[in-house]
Amino acid sequence: MALLLQLRTVSGLRGKADRIAKAAFRGLSFYTRVLENCEDEARFDETFRWPVASNIDGNEILEIQVFNYSKVFTNRLIGTFRMVLQKVVEEGQVEVTDTLIDDNNSAIQTSISIEIRYQALDGTVGAWNDKEFLETPSVHSEGDGRYPLETDSLLSGHRQGSDVSPGKSNQQSAERSFRRAGKGVFSAMKLGKTRPPKDDHRKQDEPAVLEAEDLDRKAMRQGGRLEPDTISLASVTAVTTNVSNKRSKPDIKMEPSAGRPMDYQVSITIIEARQLVGLNMDPVVCVEVGDEKKYTSMKESTNCPYYNEYFVFDFHVPPDVMFDKIIKLSVIHSKNLLRSGTLVGSFKMDVGTVYTQPEHQFYHKWAILSDPEDLTAGLKGYLKCDIAVVGKGDNIKTPHKANETEEDDIEGNLLLPDGVPPERQWARFYIKIYRAEGLPRMNTSIMANVKKALIGENKDLVDPYVQVVFAGQKGKTSIQKSSYEPLWNEQIVFTEMFPPLCKRIKIQIRDSDKVNDVAIGTHFIDLRKISNEGDKGFLPTFGPAWVNMYGSTRNYTLMDEHQELNEGLGEGVSFRARLLMSLAVEILDTSNPEINSSTEVQVEQATSIADNCTGKMEEFFLFGAFLEATMIDRKIGDKPINFEVTIGNYGNQIDGMAKPILRRKKEGGDGDEEESELLQNSSEDEGDEDGELVSVSSTQPVKPLVTDRNYFHLPYFEKKPCIYIKSWWQDQRRRLYNANIMDKIADKLEEGLNDVQEMIKTEKPHPERRLRGVLEELSSGCLRFVTLADKDQHHSSRTRLDRERLKSCMRELENMGQQATTLRSQVKKNTVKDKMKLVQNFLQKLRFLADEPQHTIPDIFIWMMSNNKRIAYARVPSKDILYSIVDEEMGKDCAKVKTIFLKLPGKRGFGPAGWTVQAKMEMYLWLGLNKQRKDFLSGLPCGFEEKKTTRGQNLPSFPPISLLYTKKQVFQLRAHMYQARSLFAADSSGLSDPFARVFFISQSQCTEVLNETLCPTWDQLLVFDNVELYGEAHEMRDDPPIIVIEIYDQDTVGKADFMGRTFAKPVVKMSDEHYCPPRFPPQLEYYQIYRGNSTAGDLLAAFELLQIGPGGKSDLPPIDGPTDMDRGPILPVPLGIRPVLSKYRVEILFWGLRDLKRVNLAQVDRPRVDIECAGKGVQSALIQNYKKNPNFSTLVKWFEVTLPENELLHPPLNIRVVDCRAFGRYTLVGSHAVSSLRKFIYRPPDKKAQHWNMTGEIVVNMEPEVPIKKMETMVKLEANSDAVVKVDVSEEEKEKKKKKKKGGGGEEVEEEEPDESMLDWWSKYFASIETMKEQLRQQEAAAAEAEEKEEMEIAEGSKGQAKNKEKSKAPKDDKKKKQQSAPELPEKKNKQKIDELKVFNKELEAEFDNFEDWLHTFNLLRGKIGDNDDNATEEERIVGRFKGSMCVYKVPLPDDITKEAGYDPNFGMFQGIPSNDPINVLVRVYIVRATDLHPADINGKADPYIAIKLGKTDIKDKENYISKQLNPVFGKSFDIEATFPMESMLTVAVYDWDLVGTDDLIGETKIDLENRYYSKHRATCGVSQTYSIHGYNTWRDPMKPSQILSKLCKEGKVDGPHFGPGGRVKVANRVFTGPTEIEDENGQKKQTDEHLALTVLRHWEDIPRAGCKLVPEHVETRPLLNPDKPGIEQGRLEMWVDMFPMDMPAPGPATDISPRKPKKYELRVIVWNTDEVILEDDDYFTGEKSSDIFVRGWLKGQQEDKQDTDVHYHSLTGEGNFNWRYIFPFDYLMAEEKIVISKKESMFSWDETEYKIPARLTLQVWDADHFSADDFLGAIELDLNRFPRGAKTSKQCSLEMVTNEAELPMVSIFKQKRVKGWWPFVARDENDELEVTGKVEAELHLLTAEEAEKSPAGLARNEPDPLEKPNRPDTSFIWFLNPLKSIKYLICTRYKWLIIKIVLALLLLIMIALFLYSMPGYMVKKLLGA
Repeated sequence: MALLLQLRTVSGLRGKADRIAKAAFRGLSFYTRVLENCEDEARFDETFRWPVASNIDGNEILEIQVFNYSKVFTNRLIGTFRMVLQKVVEEGQVEVTDTLIDDNNSAIQTSISIEIRYQALDGTVGAWNDKEFLETPSVHSEGDGRYPLETDSLLSGHRQGSDVSPGKSNQQSAERSFRRAGKGVFSAMKLGKTRPPKDDHRKQDEPAVLEAEDLDRKAMRQGGRLEPDTISLASVTAVTTNVSNKRSKPDIKMEPSAGRPMDYQVSITIIEARQLVGLNMDPVVCVEVGDEKKYTSMKESTNCPYYNEYFVFDFHVPPDVMFDKIIKLSVIHSKNLLRSGTLVGSFKMDVGTVYTQPEHQFYHKWAILSDPEDLTAGLKGYLKCDIAVVGKGDNIKTPHKANETEEDDIEGNLLLPDGVPPERQWARFYIKIYRAEGLPRMNTSIMANVKKALIGENKDLVDPYVQVVFAGQKGKTSIQKSSYEPLWNEQIVFTEMFPPLCKRIKIQIRDSDKVNDVAIGTHFIDLRKISNEGDKGFLPTFGPAWVNMYGSTRNYTLMDEHQELNEGLGEGVSFRARLLMSLAVEILDTSNPEINSSTEVQVEQATSIADNCTGKMEEFFLFGAFLEATMIDRKIGDKPINFEVTIGNYGNQIDGMAKPILRRKKEGGDGDEEESELLQNSSEDEGDEDGELVSVSSTQPVKPLVTDRNYFHLPYFEKKPCIYIKSWWQDQRRRLYNANIMDKIADKLEEGLNDVQEMIKTEKPHPERRLRGVLEELSSGCLRFVTLADKDQHHSSRTRLDRERLKSCMRELENMGQQATTLRSQVKKNTVKDKMKLVQNFLQKLRFLADEPQHTIPDIFIWMMSNNKRIAYARVPSKDILYSIVDEEMGKDCAKVKTIFLKLPGKRGFGPAGWTVQAKMEMYLWLGLNKQRKDFLSGLPCGFEEKKTTRGQNLPSFPPISLLYTKKQVFQLRAHMYQARSLFAADSSGLSDPFARVFFISQSQCTEVLNETLCPTWDQLLVFDNVELYGEAHEMRDDPPIIVIEIYDQDTVGKADFMGRTFAKPVVKMSDEHYCPPRFPPQLEYYQIYRGNSTAGDLLAAFELLQIGPGGKSDLPPIDGPTDMDRGPILPVPLGIRPVLSKYRVEILFWGLRDLKRVNLAQVDRPRVDIECAGKGVQSALIQNYKKNPNFSTLVKWFEVTLPENELLHPPLNIRVVDCRAFGRYTLVGSHAVSSLRKFIYRPPDKKAQHWNMTGEIVVNMEPEVPIKKMETMVKLEANSDAVVKVDVSEEEKEKKKKKKKGGGGEEVEEEEPDESMLDWWSKYFASIETMKEQLRQQEAAAAEAEEKEEMEIAEGSKGQAKNKEKSKAPKDDKKKKQQSAPELPEKKNKQKIDELKVFNKELEAEFDNFEDWLHTFNLLRGKIGDNDDNATEEERIVGRFKGSMCVYKVPLPDDITKEAGYDPNFGMFQGIPSNDPINVLVRVYIVRATDLHPADINGKADPYIAIKLGKTDIKDKENYISKQLNPVFGKSFDIEATFPMESMLTVAVYDWDLVGTDDLIGETKIDLENRYYSKHRATCGVSQTYSIHGYNTWRDPMKPSQILSKLCKEGKVDGPHFGPGGRVKVANRVFTGPTEIEDENGQKKQTDEHLALTVLRHWEDIPRAGCKLVPEHVETRPLLNPDKPGIEQGRLEMWVDMFPMDMPAPGPATDISPRKPKKYELRVIVWNTDEVILEDDDYFTGEKSSDIFVRGWLKGQQEDKQDTDVHYHSLTGEGNFNWRYIFPFDYLMAEEKIVISKKESMFSWDETEYKIPARLTLQVWDADHFSADDFLGAIELDLNRFPRGAKTSKQCSLEMVTNEAELPMVSIFKQKRVKGWWPFVARDENDELEVTGKVEAELHLLTAEEAEKSPAGLARNEPDPLEKPNRPDTSFIWFLNPLKSIKYLICTRYKWLIIKIVLALLLLIMIALFLYSMPGYMVKKLLGA
């Protein structure tokens, strides 16, 4: 389906000019080439083709514009021609000659002549009459593409001859010769990279590098608009593009990386919790990662516990398993040995989320705790923690830890990834499981077979169920007994916070078994792919859709060795099953009372779905042809081999492949109708025979033939076997089509980016033009996607996810297209690298979007079977070979020949076994609907006959079972193998004996073996004669097969070891072409060698394939090797191809050898260094006694060598160290290959450039140095206000200002000012850390600013309106910010300036380039390189180090260098180098502190101490270990005397002290002191900021600044220093100014030049020629590493080293950096009264509310020393009187604002542990009960550094004082000393709201220990200084202490009348009773005695 336009001529043009035309249709435009200097007629004769995806409508318009072309300005439009395509649509072919119209739509006399044809979708219109297109003259001109601008590659002509019956070779040569051929210079994988045409004027042997003028010329021909800043080169410049259109690229990386286990470490620090919900709790935090749990210690009765505990979990698992593990943090209340405690709240997140964070960590973030049992509850508190996940080789940069004083902004630092809202809601995830099909016939237990034999019962032997795992919870469906096609219709419901912090849902079909359940297949759903969080996004949704599961092979053995493939680890090697499922998410409204608040997983029934909802069942047809099978591993070469292809279960020999008849009827409603419709669609003959088409899924077994010692090949010569399979799937091709379009855009983008990188790497001109071209292609590709994807919106079986994904992909791509266009205009020469990063992001996004989560057709598996055993496989995604009539939608390998390498399944494919190719296949694959099958052979190489089965003999569209090629071409392949570099070390000597094996079709040849080298220069031509290729000649020219080059290491015994592999495409010359430029002779290029997934060197080679014509070999170009070499049968690389050489001199500086390890158990004694480069070399002097002096006696030697002029082709330089043993024997110690000499090449400086800076004075202004750094940054930022200042004032500064304003500021400010005597080294250190943090903040802000600006620009390009709004907003912001930062300045000034040092948060080496300014260190390696993770790493292979340097330059050198004053010819280029004789040095090591140590003891802590080793000195500071601390402050210095060079490697280690057993190494760091000592950066003693001779900042160096300066000037041959009057100093031509006075201890001022000299030293880098940055006074942070855990940081050490030569005056005593001692304080708290305490108890008698109040208090961290007042009984009003004094002694560190506590952790602890805890006082009010536990009523916690001032009266005391701290004036007890007032007690009520539960009047009084001794006071109300007894009302006594009194009180007051009444009533009762009792007696008496 295409529209073709042939643009013939434009005539009637005026004047003489360069003409160019542009044709546009449906938004896609093509340019013609430029016709230079044409007059009245321009003959373009070019053909353009638009592939169209939907039928052309008669109203659409084609537009052609003709321009005068201008190189410099934009092209000038001559006229336009527009044509409505109605006639074209009707007739299919139209010829038109018509006039053009100008801008005003009036006709001009210029006319145009064109022909248009249209081929419609159904192929109805336009019979092809190919001849016409062959007449066009432009066809054969080589360099001009047919689609000449960027877009050409969008339309690579996949569909030649689609109507011609396949097999006949139609005249495709026309289409073909439009393709160009050629290559770039340096390519990662040179398949089909095209080569620039080389112009004839160039010398034969110059390297082919794209020259600028070439490009320009080329671009002219293509009509790029050549303003240098707008020109863009698309694929046209032939720096890449895949030439081939019948072959696709093979994948070069072989090894599956998925299932291999790796080392991971999860480290979690639990810092503290806040706002925990609950009363008086004892919280413990449980940290759970995967299945491992660890607990913190328990903190008593507090709901803001402070832990600061560190936990580490180590894992060795595959990445997928690691990233799915859940990290769960839960807070548990009162857990102890007996009870498990109650859960307060928990938080969970998967490891993957942490790993995707920047730096793989969350630092100091607050996790929100929620209760999973109760959805309606809301949050349960916050937990502050650090979480980091480290893989091997990641290094974690911990943000620098200084004292954290900033009040934490919890809401702003939540533990959530970016973009997740802080208020996460609960949501239900409904996962519906409908049914599965295609399960493997599992259970092969012996019992089952017996049962089957006995009963003959043939039931399905699998009992499947589905298990879903999400966010650490599991759900299972019911078990469907004995069913291969189980139906469940169940839904599993998970309740989880949304958005969840767990990325993947794992869905697994399992087989239930009595003994153990096994997984049948596993599928993961990535939530990021099925949802979109944008504002137009959608909740996760999926299906109903089928997911395909892959796993182990389907041969049924009892023990499946690949079982873990079924668990989802590693790449599945076979189809296992399909599962129909869907997923939906519903956000819960937790306020709804009906809601079920449980979060347990539920399983419910679900309604079944209509059968056809997943798409209409369609019949698909898969065809494959095996064109070649070579490189078959020799282990399987003796048995016959066949190949099996399967798609799903179709084609599988075991499961058979019945057509799903029943299902079809079922799915399609009434099946007959559908059946007949299918028949009508297909052509007549197909209908008849289709029924008989039986799939052929495997080839015939064939016995392999020998290729060479290692490999075999199958004899697929002229006869190529084929397979074809029919299968039935739901038709969801649209999903795959969209993915294919995006994939192709992404592939193109990736290729373009590789190109640009290549150009930058090889320093070709104009990479920016290529990048513009790439962006242009990207934007047109994106627009094309939008038009193609849009047309198919209304398909019945599309799921919600399909619709939403389509919308979001279209949005994204449209947006990306616009951004690409904007970016394109911003690409300039200097911005290429930055923009590349942005474009890389596009690429990642495209790849992400292209991955379709809802599967359709399963992947295709190709298995190689030997003797019916499955050996090796390849897996081809079905979308890659899916056919579509629209080019862009077609799979990238559909109808193409693809090179496929078969690999071993599962674990067997790991490591070296998996790197040897099992077989190399050339396969042709086609998959499409059966009814579209007519073109399925169209992409095969032409010239074959089809062989069909007897049944299909005369049916034209019946597929062949084999192809018989009738045409074959004979070629000669010449492989020019020049050299390889940086190869893999395969022998134990650390070298290899490499040779290369070149494979082409079924031949192979080897180069010679070169012994003991990693950089072989073979310089050998391999000639392959009589190479037979089948197919048409012209196809070979553009599509030669690939060449495989494997590098091996020759071993004397056994077979050669594999070292790496690379691929190449040869340049082809047909017999009728001339062997001449531009294509021949080919240029050498680098090919990247891969070994598994890692790179293993480069190969420099060239390959040409020459057709042998009718005249035989005599017609081939001669092989003219260089005449001066005779190497017998070995042919050297011929002259035109080998590089041009010129003469260079290599000078080597030999300094010394270090750390040589033993060789074969013998120590190295007399080593020597051999240097070799390109066959020449030089040897160092022999070191006579390595132990005594490892330095060389002769420093500089040189040799001359011929090297290629092109620096990229320079061979590596090899350094080898040998040990000279007795009797003239030599042993190799180790070797090093310097792969690139570029950094050592000396280029003589430009004469002109040298003099500008030598004349005139340049005054260096030093003023801004005076004010403090922080202020300076402020001032600077104000000066250029357009940079919007983000970091004006840190939060705490604002707080302080507020406090000052409110707290009647004057006094406080004065108090803050530190006294000079109080300042010590630590003040300086903390001030510096603050500065460092400030700088980091500013850098971040600046970076964020820049990024925002960038994004703004990109966005602005697409949205113009946004611009103005932003602009109007900006100035306001500016003003605000200025106002904020203005008041800051004066306040800072009156603070005294503390001198600072520089804190580097990395090693000093990292900052100063390893101190390799002139002395380089080369690691000597020995031993094999390890392959899998467990073998030798680079570190372990190091056997020593060579110190030296080299200098390479062309000879002869210009004279002026050798004539310079003081030039010593012995030293060549290495002038002014110090002597390398041994030297004695005093080394002073200062250890400040360690942070984040890895815990070494079971309790999660360590007892660290320092150990220092230098040469023979070994200091272990064991007795000063610091107990149970992971952040110990050491504050120590050590002096060591050492002799360089023997003792130059300083090792500082941190050990863990153990009471029993040996101490464990936590980590160590090594420092090379020698490089520091000799470095020009002067790393011996850092230069401080200021010079002073007393106080905490005393100058440490024995040399004064002025002495150092004059020494530096002398060494650097710099004129100076000249000190002048008025504080000026001149060095060279720079003038510096500064102060000239200094104060001594007594305050006397003296004149001095030292300040001036110091100023110069601090700006030494500004001095011309000699200048470089000097090391400042500093503290460096070094990572601690443990050799047992390579690559994972075990903590960091802050330290610095000073070195002083012993022959100089001795330095003063070491600076005292011992840790500050905490100061002893006593806090006296008097609790006077309480008020309004809530009443808890009911009175026994009266039911009145009352409380028995007492108050408890303690300092945080000292709960055991809590103190209680006495009890105020029976308070009826909540008022209590106490007059009670608590006394809390404590040790306090002023600088860090922490209390220091030393206590034993437990009764078993050996020693006390020191804790640092924030100073917080807790007061609680309780209700005393005699028989039950006391009731907690409320509490208040006061931070002694900043707490609200107490209220004057009880009435003014309110809840505000706790909740609204920010607004209130704060006081610090350390400043106020004495505070009295009322504070509220608070607790949470049932609704979790805070309420006031009482008020306390207290007085806080702080005294230092001395003051407390002078004025002692008693506890409670005791002496001395007793408090008076409280005046309590009588009710408050207690009855059992004073029973009479209480009875009296009860009787007398309250119950007097009640008692009288009771007494009277009792009397009355008694009287009546007596009356009744005595009455009868009296009666009788009376009666009888009457």
